[in-house]
Amino acid sequence: MLKVSRKTHKWLMLFIGIQFVIWSVSGAYMVIFDIHYIHGDSLVQQHRDIVDGRQIKFPLKQLLARYPSAEKLSLGSLVKEPVYRFIHDGEQHMVSAVNGELLSPITRAEAEAAARYYYSGSGAIAGVELIRDNPPSELSKRHLPVYRVNFDDFASPSLYISVSSGELVTKRHEFWRGFDLMFNLHVMDYQDGSSANKLLLVSSLLGLLAALTGLVLVCFKVLRRKAAGLDGNNQQLTAARVHLEKESL
Repeated sequence: MLKVSRKTHKWLMLFIGIQFVIWSVSGAYMVIFDIHYIHGDSLVQQHRDIVDGRQIKFPLKQLLARYPSAEKLSLGSLVKEPVYRFIHDGEQHMVSAVNGELLSPITRAEAEAAARYYYSGSGAIAGVELIRDNPPSELSKRHLPVYRVNFDDFASPSLYISVSSGELVTKRHEFWRGFDLMFNLHVMDYQDGSSANKLLLVSSLLGLLAALTGLVLVCFKVLRRKAAGLDGNNQQLTAARVHLEKESL
């Protein structure tokens, strides 16, 4: 059993040992950083925009007369301007509640203004990109189209502003991107970040087997030391008895 355990443990650790290191490093990264910081909560200001009814000059009745099939209608704000957001003919629309002007899709300048409004840092805008298709891995396709507004600030933060609603849909920075990479390495999935994959299952089972065989080796080593210690004590007792017998003679 000792021989089989030693051989099995050696080859398993040769095969799975690198993944053990990856699990340790990626797990430490995900534990050390505060998850709220990783989510980018500190990048945005928590505005509590309250719509002032006195600002609304374009009543809901006129809106419904213009868009009779409007669905999921809501009243909100776009950088402190009251707006109506709704779905019409399967598309998202945004209309000013002040003058009834159609505001969607928003322009690049409006996206920059919205990003500055949401951003809590002091960095200047480094670039703006309109993304209609093929989004980066950090952005879900359901948010398209969006403006990606990059800021020249610590960790290179980016805010994604919806073209149709002018709302902030998500925010990202380099530490989040690092966290995403570490998560993929941790769950051993290099396609969609899913933790339910056969590679992780097989590696976990091999890791468990390596740990069990290592435990067997430790147990044998401890028992061998105890046995060696008992033998040493017995030899000392025997020597002492022989010495006493010689003195008595």
